[in-house]
Amino acid sequence: MYQGKKIVQPPYLKEGDKVALVSPAYWVPQEALQQAAETIRGWGLQPVIGPHTNNLNVNAYAGTADERAADLIWALEDDTIKAVVCSRGGYGSDHLLSRIPQECFQQHPKWLIGHGDVTVLLYAVAGAGVMCIHGPMALQIASNQEPATSLTRNILFGTLPQYKIPGNPYNRIGHAEGILVGGNLSSYSAIAGTKYHLHPKQDIILFIEEVEESLHGIDRMFYMLTLQLDFERVKGIIFGTFSSIKFDLQYGSVEQMLIAHLHELDIPICCGFPVGSNSCIPLIEGASCSLDVTTDSATLTFNMKGSVEPYEIDRTNPQLIRE
Repeated sequence: MYQGKKIVQPPYLKEGDKVALVSPAYWVPQEALQQAAETIRGWGLQPVIGPHTNNLNVNAYAGTADERAADLIWALEDDTIKAVVCSRGGYGSDHLLSRIPQECFQQHPKWLIGHGDVTVLLYAVAGAGVMCIHGPMALQIASNQEPATSLTRNILFGTLPQYKIPGNPYNRIGHAEGILVGGNLSSYSAIAGTKYHLHPKQDIILFIEEVEESLHGIDRMFYMLTLQLDFERVKGIIFGTFSSIKFDLQYGSVEQMLIAHLHELDIPICCGFPVGSNSCIPLIEGASCSLDVTTDSATLTFNMKGSVEPYEIDRTNPQLIRE
């Protein structure tokens, strides 16, 4: 667990810097890796692919757990590499936690990017005191999913988005400040409260998303999260996208069900933020941020070094947000 109060912001990139592509979980086809590499090269950066990244074993992992961990350690310890992009999630990132000392993240602070199953690694990185990016992976970068890819590139080069999204009937009005943490609910709820969490005195703003789960499963995981995580530290909540959900309980939406667990908390809640497996709008985990929710909109601002560019999200764009 990170014992300090200040979380390190990795250096921003400059043209020509190296970016590693690694596979901490499931395997991806070589074509996808090459397409992602071409996109990254188009950003003005130099992509390098981890030695075991394209190794497929019988369980769909990109090599053994030791091989996957070795690739991530290689990318972290090589000081010529300035950022690390995960190829995809799926399952298997948690196998790496016991194989990578937290000191490795602390001693080599650089941007780690991923989402979904990679949530557990992002949690460990932020817990080690280093900021990271919950954002698009190689599969999304290969297909040039916009605006997630361009926003991620902007962050890497030092331009921070200030997100503004339309209001939502389930929102709760208010202002909050804290360290942004979270990610995929099934992954996050499994690791929350373990030794990898942030320093206990730090306030947090929590964000969660989920895909291909039932309401029953989401309800169970979120309820367990309220028991594992000290919710007195939670000063604001962002609910991302919940896609391909099986509605096996009598609720009109996931948000309606989850808010029922939060009736005693007087904190701002933002619903419908386009962060998730299908909408990879990048968020900076471990960063100090402000959440402002009004009747008409919600705004998320990162309070860190870098220029700021307002970005207003259009609810009518199906690529950005679920109706």
